[in-house]
Amino acid sequence: MRDNHQNQMKLSQLRILVAVAEQETFSEAALSLDMSQSAVSHSISALEDHLGVMLFSRGRYGARLTPVGDRIVSHARIILQQAEAIAKEADLARGLKGGQVRIASFRSIAIHLLPDAIAQFKYHYPDIVVNLSEHDNYRQVEKALRDGRADIGFTLLPTSDEFDTWEILENAYVALFPSSFKPAGPQITWAELAQHPLIMPPAERIMMRDVYEHVQSHGCKLNVVSEVETDTTIVNLVAQGLGATILPRLAAEPIPQVIALGFEDIVVFILAFPPGPGRRHDLGHGGVINGM
Repeated sequence: MRDNHQNQMKLSQLRILVAVAEQETFSEAALSLDMSQSAVSHSISALEDHLGVMLFSRGRYGARLTPVGDRIVSHARIILQQAEAIAKEADLARGLKGGQVRIASFRSIAIHLLPDAIAQFKYHYPDIVVNLSEHDNYRQVEKALRDGRADIGFTLLPTSDEFDTWEILENAYVALFPSSFKPAGPQITWAELAQHPLIMPPAERIMMRDVYEHVQSHGCKLNVVSEVETDTTIVNLVAQGLGATILPRLAAEPIPQVIALGFEDIVVFILAFPPGPGRRHDLGHGGVINGM
């Protein structure tokens, strides 16, 4: 074999060699490779020139392997199999074939966003095992990342500089009222909301920080009559007419299930805060929820 770095055998040439050997014609090999016949013929000629031997005897009956060509094709098949094995090993190292992805998330993300995302991922990468762990709050998610128990975590922004982060959504807040609630106008004010008896998550929850800071900036104080840990319980209590609440939109998403159980409808207002570019500081329009 000639020792010329600019004229070494290529995997593409070996694939063409094997295809011509199997199809026994240049035209059929070209069709199987989605190439032109002239490109196939040129590749075989270049390979023969490089090796200095005839690989095929050409005639009106097609292309037949010469004895040396038959032996070389056997080696070519082995080389192509090894090249495929190398590619698979690289895929494994990149996590595209086999292995697992460990995801840490809190409840609302795990319920409403991840099932569809995981299903799409499994469709494209069926050999990768996806492990999902659900945590009570973002601090536990970040601890799982620090401890090496998770590869990906869903948390709140901003977070520590130790993590690489991407914003995937802005989780708007909603105010939920029983259907008996009648606002004074098409929009309710913060003062009106603050007067209503509220069933709220614990005030120390990080997700409620923006709510309390924004209310204080308006000189109001929320009339919290009860603090409840579980978001679904809060929504159920509101649906029974026992008070109103303020929750992140994803935490309130089980509302359609609540209605399906025969509770009253719930009036929902989208809260336009926290302040930011293009955001307003008032409460959004309301409507009776009958499915979100």
